[in-house]
Amino acid sequence: MSRSSIQTLTISGQDVVVKNGSQNSSEDAKALLKPSTPSKKTPKPENSITIAVSSRVLFNMDKEQQIFEQQGMEEYIKYQVAHETEPFSPGPAFSFVKALEAVNTQLRDLYPESEELFDVVLITNNHAYVGLRLINTINHHQLFIERFCMTGGNSPIGYLTAYNTNLYLSSDPVKVREALEQGIAAATMFTQEKMTEVSETQLRVAFDGDAVLFSDESEQIYKAHGLDKFFEHEKAHENKPLDHGPLKGFLEVLGKLQKKFYAKGQRMDCPVRTYLVTARSAASSGARALKTLRSWGLEIDEALFLAGAPKGPILEKIRPHIFFDDQMFHVEGAAEMGTVACHVPYGIAQRVPERKGLKDKEVSSIK
Repeated sequence: MSRSSIQTLTISGQDVVVKNGSQNSSEDAKALLKPSTPSKKTPKPENSITIAVSSRVLFNMDKEQQIFEQQGMEEYIKYQVAHETEPFSPGPAFSFVKALEAVNTQLRDLYPESEELFDVVLITNNHAYVGLRLINTINHHQLFIERFCMTGGNSPIGYLTAYNTNLYLSSDPVKVREALEQGIAAATMFTQEKMTEVSETQLRVAFDGDAVLFSDESEQIYKAHGLDKFFEHEKAHENKPLDHGPLKGFLEVLGKLQKKFYAKGQRMDCPVRTYLVTARSAASSGARALKTLRSWGLEIDEALFLAGAPKGPILEKIRPHIFFDDQMFHVEGAAEMGTVACHVPYGIAQRVPERKGLKDKEVSSIK
């Protein structure tokens, strides 16, 4: 009776044990030599929830932006090409994008054939010469981003509709306003010194109410006539739903994904959690906000009515991946305490002078 000897082969860095004389040994080795097939596939745009992010919010490109502003486009491109093997460090949108991928992983486990997933598209007016460094960075951080839009200096806003964009995040307030004018949910992100650690398995999204989820109808009453008239107006119109604001659609798609987890008995363990964080008072004006959401058929997991108190401490407790507000006062307060806070430049508050700090600087930049 003969014995087959054991042989170890190293293929593509892997030690493979095969038996000499085995009919399957060569086939096993050949199989390992074949390129691996990605375990994830990019969903079709019409089926996915598309999140468009600019390169400067996904990664920290402050140094490169400084070169562009001080030395011009040609020197900027030369620097990027010379450093294309050096990955960028994470930017303010990085943890949010990682959380989207974590939700996708759980959706794929529950619905293997479904393409109703988050699809992140890198939208940038960078030159294609910079593309290699961006690709190298994405691979370095193990992000799953397959769609790029690089417009070589031209505005990328016209492509957002073509990508069926559900949310656009950029560091350029001008581009964000252009997107909002086209009916696309959008917000301005800022590079901030402090960023609180957030969950790696659950996506947490916090919204302001007026001029974010809702229209600025009530905000107009407050600005024009003061707080007492605002309370009177809200009480008189308690049963009349507010009109929608710019980010209502994004809350809708989050709710749609939540229901997919609920259908599998995961309401208490859902990896998507939403928050309403509003300066409204619960007793005086909270009912209209909640009734508006109910009339839309939307759920919010947690509603926090602060009656004018600062939002930063509450957000520090929630630890959302992203928070949307129309007033820079609240954006600054949240950012100071480590929350990634985004400005939604929509409604009457944009015509009121804001405090200094994180400002909308309408300057030419690479996004």
